[in-house]
Amino acid sequence: MKYFISDLHIGHTNILAYDNRPFTTIEEHDSVIMQKWNAKITGSDDVYILGDIGFANSETISEYYRKLHGNKHLILGNHDKMYFRKSNEKLFKNVFCEVVDYMELYLDKKHSIVLSHYPMPCFKNSFHGWLHFYGHVHNSFDWNMMEHDKMLIQNLYSKNPEEGGNKTDVCRMYNVGCMIPYMNYEPRSVDEILSTDGCVL
Repeated sequence: MKYFISDLHIGHTNILAYDNRPFTTIEEHDSVIMQKWNAKITGSDDVYILGDIGFANSETISEYYRKLHGNKHLILGNHDKMYFRKSNEKLFKNVFCEVVDYMELYLDKKHSIVLSHYPMPCFKNSFHGWLHFYGHVHNSFDWNMMEHDKMLIQNLYSKNPEEGGNKTDVCRMYNVGCMIPYMNYEPRSVDEILSTDGCVL
């Protein structure tokens, strides 16, 4: 099974206030995320983390992610590159299956997902049924802006039937930041994410 999540910010005390995360301490925050993750994810599951894994020292972050179940794939965020300097090679060896800047994940002959830490309203094949999962913008004004752009593109495209457009197969982009209500601090499957607005594959 494949799951997705972003912007965990493990060890990042200031993120509690920034996102209004419902935890008293960062230790509670990190513990709840681990509990939810390990209660849901098995050793054979793949979890795609779309960036910003933490904001603490490299030893703390590598140890934390080693304890999380599943095969962990990392799409780098703006806070992550400090963890993958040459001096940290031993710490992060075998923690992640792969570490990339961008990924296209093929689900079947018709459906694929563009995975990026950063939102891209004009992502690859956005008019042809592909999905885009992203993070970075948290639950901020920037997320509202992305949702507005998404709605605008869907509405404009649906008014051009000669282009084959409709409101369910264009600009299907979703914020998978852990603080988003439908993510609720745990990895989510494609079906769980798409069910947030009634959209199905």
